Amino acid sequence: MPTHILIAHDLRDTADMALCRAAQLAKQFNAKLTMLHVLDPSKSSQEHEQAKQALDRSLTQYAPPGTTLLIRSGQKPSEVVLQQLTEGKYDLLVLGAHHQRHDFFSGTSLDRIARSCPVPLLLVARNDFQPYQRALSAIDFSLCACSALGQAYRLLPETAELHALHVFEPDKGTQQQVEAQLATQKALIDQLLQDEQQNLPANGPTLSHSVQQGGILRCLQGHLKTQQTELLVLGSHGRSALSQALLGSLAQHFLHKAPCDIYVVR
Repeated sequence: MPTHILIAHDLRDTADMALCRAAQLAKQFNAKLTMLHVLDPSKSSQEHEQAKQALDRSLTQYAPPGTTLLIRSGQKPSEVVLQQLTEGKYDLLVLGAHHQRHDFFSGTSLDRIARSCPVPLLLVARNDFQPYQRALSAIDFSLCACSALGQAYRLLPETAELHALHVFEPDKGTQQQVEAQLATQKALIDQLLQDEQQNLPANGPTLSHSVQQGGILRCLQGHLKTQQTELLVLGSHGRSALSQALLGSLAQHFLHKAPCDIYVVR
């Protein structure tokens, strides 16, 4: 569970959404909260002053008492954020989700942060700040995916539901061969989740799991839509097929077109 949360704020409405979620989590875990803003050195002193006034308003309106404000300067905000994470003792980074390429933390900047972030990254896309109740974790047989599941389990309140979904793309073969492969996958995932649950706290969210056959992106999208999922949990490194996909188009898809909040764990 987080003890010190860093929220990177770029003065957009989505950053205030991220600040509200960070404040909720800070309250839930009695954690410290630090808000970081990176000033653009090419802007005028008047624009810098306006930015500081806007940050003060956000702090007053959305942040809990005791929140620390850090103001840094740099041409590449992503590098400043990663440097701050390296220098400070943080265990969660919170960003607002963006859908336009000119946004401060979009495009390659967001990709760079996601790849290099030394702590879990929470990308906030939902304008709802009650504790999470429905989460989906993409699970495979990698240590990273299992670690992400465990981190999400500890992030969620006991009233929440956490569903682990394993997507299976069978090798070519007869229907009987595909059915046999699917049965093997289900047995392996059953055992994996049974083993993982032994390492989880006794008190936590309700944990369930399933195996679906098909493409990973389509299966995840379908589950997110039908179950009204609030949080999608992804592991970002590893050697399995899922983990490799998460380093490429799958991660980029969900980070840049977030249908809900995204929790990325290395």
